[in-house]
This record gives sequence, structure tokens and C-alpha cells, in this order.
Amino acid sequence: MGTKYIPVILLICSFCCTGLLKAQDKGIYDTVRVYAYITPEGDTIGESWLPSVEVIGKLNAAGRKYWAEWTRLRNAVYVTYPYAKAASRIINEINLQLVNVSDKQMRRKIIRSREKEMKKQFTDQLTKLSVYQGRVLMKLINRETGNNCYEIIEEYKGFITAAFWQTVAFVFGSNLKQPYDPGTKDAEMEKIVRDVARMYGYPG
Repeated sequence: MGTKYIPVILLICSFCCTGLLKAQDKGIYDTVRVYAYITPEGDTIGESWLPSVEVIGKLNAAGRKYWAEWTRLRNAVYVTYPYAKAASRIINEINLQLVNVSDKQMRRKIIRSREKEMKKQFTDQLTKLSVYQGRVLMKLINRETGNNCYEIIEEYKGFITAAFWQTVAFVFGSNLKQPYDPGTKDAEMEKIVRDVARMYGYPG
């Protein structure tokens, strides 16, 4: 190798040495810890977590209608559920009193006695319910007792009384025979009932 190439070689070597020294210096991001993510194929790549971002959008007309109806239903269940539980308890008590009573006059006496008690206890509160809340209450009574309101009235007060109140219910756009269907039609109500039951401390 000729002496004329020596300066060139020295220059190249000096650049390499300078680069090596710089490479050994630590940069400001050299010690940043980066999590590793192993892909299903076995590759390892860097992983980091971005801060969460809250995105708020406006409800459209359908969304507003849904939540308005849901809120109305939840409020109605909240108000009427204790009455449905009370009705279930009283009906069970009446049935226990009547189980060994065959005399019609005595049965009527027992029923009227409990009817007076219920009117005294609940009349003021029930007359404050709206028609919508009344419909919800009838469904909840069906849920708690297994019988619709028409069947309950007919059992204790007779067919004529049941038919009369059924007519009144129709006038107000309701139906004493309306069923409670937690699987489909009343699925939303069932979810709310379970939530409200826990809130009141009732077993669902």
C-alpha cells in the first residue's frame, strides 16, 4: 500500500472512532422503558399504552326517545314495586286464612276484613299513581303473584266485580288481564325490576 493512501485511511479511521465514541454516549431516550409484546408468530415488538380519551356524542332522536321511555319505566317501577310486593304478601296471607274455610259467608267476611285493611293502608298512595304507573303496577302484581289482576278480583270478589273493573280499565286504555312476559315484551322491565329489588333489599 502506498504512502499516499495513509492520510485517507487515517481520516476514515478517525471518523469511525468518533462515531463509535458518540454511539457509546447515552441519549435522553436511551433509558426509557418500553414494554415488549410477543406476536402469535413469535416476533417481539415494542409496546406502549396511550392515555384514554373520552368521546362524547349527541343522541339522535331515536336515542333520546329510548332513554326517555326507559327513564319513565324505571321511575314507575321504583314507585310501584313496593305495592306489588305488599299485594303478593297480603294475597298469600288471605289464601292461608281461606285454605280450610269452606263456608261462603265466612270467606266473604275474611276477604272484606282484609279489603278494608288494604284500603286504609294504600288508598291514599294508589290514587296518586298515574295511569301509566297503574299499568306497570298491574304487570308487577302479575309477576309477584303469578295471576293477573282480573283473576285476583274474580277469585275474591266474583265475576261481576271483575268484569266491571275490567271495563273501567279499558276506558283508561288498560287491561286487567295483561300478562307479564319477562322473556320478550317485558324484558327491559325485568332488568329494571331486578335492579330496583336489590336497591330495596328484596330478593330478585
